[in-house]
Amino acid sequence: MLDIFIRRPILASVCSLVIILAGATAIPTMPVAQYPELAPPQVSVTAFYTGANAQAVETAVTTPLEQAINGVEGMLYITSSSTNAGVSQINVTFDVTRDIDVAAVDVQNRVNQALGRMPAEVRTTGISVQKNSTGFVLGAGVYSETGAYDSLFMSNYVDVYVKDALKRLPGVGEVMIFGERKYSMRLWLDPTRLAARGLTAGDVVNALREQNVQVAAGSIGDAPAREGQTYQISVRAAGRLKEVSEFENVIIEAGKAGGLVRLRDVGTAELGAETYASALRFQGYDAVGFGVTQLPTANALDVERQVKTELERLSAQFPPGMSYRIAFNTTQVVDASIREVLKTLAEAIALVILVMFLFLQSWRTTLIPAITIPVSLIGAFAFVKLMDFSINTLTLFGIILATGIVVDDAIVVIENIERHIQEYGKSAAQAASDGLREVFGAVVATGLVLTAVFVPVAFFPGTTGRLYAQFSITIAFSVALSVFNAVTLTPALSALLLTRSSHGRGGFFAGIERVITSGTHAYIWTLGRLMRVRWAVVLCFIVGLGATYAMYQIVPRSLVPEEDPGYFITVVQAPAGASLQYTGDIARQAEQIMMKDPDIEGVFSVMGFSFSGAAPNQGLIF
Repeated sequence: MLDIFIRRPILASVCSLVIILAGATAIPTMPVAQYPELAPPQVSVTAFYTGANAQAVETAVTTPLEQAINGVEGMLYITSSSTNAGVSQINVTFDVTRDIDVAAVDVQNRVNQALGRMPAEVRTTGISVQKNSTGFVLGAGVYSETGAYDSLFMSNYVDVYVKDALKRLPGVGEVMIFGERKYSMRLWLDPTRLAARGLTAGDVVNALREQNVQVAAGSIGDAPAREGQTYQISVRAAGRLKEVSEFENVIIEAGKAGGLVRLRDVGTAELGAETYASALRFQGYDAVGFGVTQLPTANALDVERQVKTELERLSAQFPPGMSYRIAFNTTQVVDASIREVLKTLAEAIALVILVMFLFLQSWRTTLIPAITIPVSLIGAFAFVKLMDFSINTLTLFGIILATGIVVDDAIVVIENIERHIQEYGKSAAQAASDGLREVFGAVVATGLVLTAVFVPVAFFPGTTGRLYAQFSITIAFSVALSVFNAVTLTPALSALLLTRSSHGRGGFFAGIERVITSGTHAYIWTLGRLMRVRWAVVLCFIVGLGATYAMYQIVPRSLVPEEDPGYFITVVQAPAGASLQYTGDIARQAEQIMMKDPDIEGVFSVMGFSFSGAAPNQGLIF
């Protein structure tokens, strides 16, 4: 059974090629990130109660929704916020093992159960349930250096022409607009004039509902029609109101004396923004910003490149005086990390091959385990793909560590086969058969032991287990493939390449042999001396354990190493009750200080929003 690959080397080669092709095919389809997805899945529920204050939103919207959502399967905890802008935001965090798609459906079902208890205004605008993204790929600011365009115009331009174009790109999850200002018709009612006519704001709302409608007017001459009907014409009636004058002419009430009370008699109408709850500046200019998130299965580097290319194309069509600039790019650290890991991987492979050549002292014996390296490492990505892992720092680090491990089995097999050739004068094929049979059990046992070391790490619970599972499983698959190669491809190549004279000892290699021999003798001599002072050795060992424990207590701890992402975030916190304008003045002072630093390329400020929620006294500066 073990000789089948020795007698059929093409079969062994085909098996290895299939493994390499499977891994090479999987690599381009795998998502790329700095670290695995560590954050627990989170689903957000957003509702709008227009005109209500925070207390009313809390009582009428947030509390009923929380009661309905609470206890959904897999939920860890729930947080909520209610703002004076009439916004209710609920975030539901689930266990890391929970599928976010299923979790979103469960939350949506719970929200549907609570719809009947919602105010009519909330049901009209709808309640959105979305899967939260763990972070942005990049953020950009659109601004006008000449001041020709205000935030309202730029916000709508981005919403209409930029947002939709970016969302169509492969791998893009969501495009969130910061400082968004949607066009809206704002009605300002005068309470005095309303009271003088015996009217209320509700009367105005009812009048708008009745008169600001889209009417289906039907058609003229449609069948069945009288005999001889020649034309059939669709009737197009005036639909929803668009102009300020049209809103001002809305009839609120017909007076008893035949007079009409119009909207302009009790207030004014103007075209403005739907909300002014937040504002944004970029490089000191009034601006609008947006952040791009990626899908869980997307490659962050590909998404970043596509977004930049699309923005460059779209910017050529911007109105004169309007431009954009990348505010922050989280893929820079991902790109740098992956590049450094790949560089280290190449260096590790080169060093392993060099060490094998120095000790095996033959290009033939070095070539065989060198061939097994790409088979084991590249093939491991096929199994990593099946496990739904990503290409990240940890999986690549596992590949680096596996580089030295995967050649061990092949070297053991080669050395034993070569021993049969040199000492017993056997043919390469016979030596391969006999040598493999002798070490087969040891090679398999070694692979199982290594697998038993790494696989249990994947069963650690929580975020830690999720983090290190990718590292350990990657090594385990590499080791398993190295064992397979050691008993299939390695003996087949040995039977083809090894000869009796393939192991030279002259010249440079003779010096290497002398160094190895001298080192061996020195080690034996030192070991003999240490055996005479065993208690001292044990004492040194205990001291070493104590020093290791002490260092473990001293060294700072963290889940993952801290790295410079290329940007920092400043939180602006004004006193409670401060206005958005006051918060903006504080942020402007901070911007001016930051922009004086030559190492800072850009300053991106968002007022009215922070990590703790939306409020006029909060802000963020990137």
